Amino acid sequence: MQRIPNPLRSRRDRRAPLHRSGGPETAAPLRDAPAAGVETLAGRFGQALPTFETVPTSYEHEVHSELLYDFCACLVRCGIGRPAHWNQSNGSGNQFVQHVIREAITDERLDLLERNLEYHLQVADVIERYGYDRGLESSELAVIINSGNCGYLEIGEALEALEKEEAGLGAAFYWELTSSLYRVMRVYNHDDALFREEQLREWAEQEDEEAREQYEFPEVQKSLPECIRTTLQHRDERLKGRRLLLKHRDGRFKGWIARLRRIQMLSRLYPKSGHDLGDGYYDSTPLPSLLVVFKQHDAIAACFDEESQHMLESSPEPTLSLVFSPHDDAEVQRTKKIVERFILFNCELFQLVEDIQNWGSNHERRDVDRGELSLRAA
Repeated sequence: MQRIPNPLRSRRDRRAPLHRSGGPETAAPLRDAPAAGVETLAGRFGQALPTFETVPTSYEHEVHSELLYDFCACLVRCGIGRPAHWNQSNGSGNQFVQHVIREAITDERLDLLERNLEYHLQVADVIERYGYDRGLESSELAVIINSGNCGYLEIGEALEALEKEEAGLGAAFYWELTSSLYRVMRVYNHDDALFREEQLREWAEQEDEEAREQYEFPEVQKSLPECIRTTLQHRDERLKGRRLLLKHRDGRFKGWIARLRRIQMLSRLYPKSGHDLGDGYYDSTPLPSLLVVFKQHDAIAACFDEESQHMLESSPEPTLSLVFSPHDDAEVQRTKKIVERFILFNCELFQLVEDIQNWGSNHERRDVDRGELSLRAA
């Protein structure tokens, strides 16, 4: 730091002689004389500018790094984090967590999921509820999985093929799959479409006669396959349906039934109690993880296409959300198991979706093309 003296000195100072007449000459101080008119607060330095050879060119700031590194240690204790992951991460806790989670899921499963829908997994110390960010307790983290779009299952022709094997087999397959999906994820199917139609009719009743004529009702129940329509009010026959599925587990469609049985098993093991954050208030229908229709442009698809225009106007509902403490091994193990089962459930589900699609393609079915509808754009 340098200081330059004020040039606006008093006239008396400017006219002052260099030596007072008649007085003794003052001895020079034992130090380097500064440049004329300049004083420096730092000592003399051999270089004009400092070198940046040893100065880092980038910095990485990790908020709440203590909790982040506690989570890293937690992943190591679980047996899924290794020194090799740390070496790949260049000492970054965030990159370490990403490497560990991606390898634990495996590339094959990630490819399968990405072909069908867009999942986002996040580990954070802040969660969003009711449209506001809320910080967790100082020793807590949240695992949150959100879907950025919606998966698609067209199941009508598959149910017809199952019904041809034996009456009731297609209905049994559909109802067992539906009940399993409800345990784990948000789906949009005939139930949602029927509710939408009921809602439209209620709105129409409140309008005057002229405005009422502008309403178009999808008539969802008439569009359902006969095997589903006839069992819509008789769900107490589930036990009979399960017996049919067991009877045909080694039959022509044993691959579908085997995947359904694994989906059922994983859904029963999936806990819904504890520190689950999925119970929130939403002012509009949240985006589901899966749309289940019977035909490409049936009444269910029409209802969804209309409702999906508003599904992202509110905060999306987490498909999975769990709070845990990285210092509590029991909570860590519980969270790890739930995430594993969630991933396995989705992999079995979308492998079944692709099996049915491939079967349809082999039977000269046209490929599904949803175009620019909000199903894929959401």
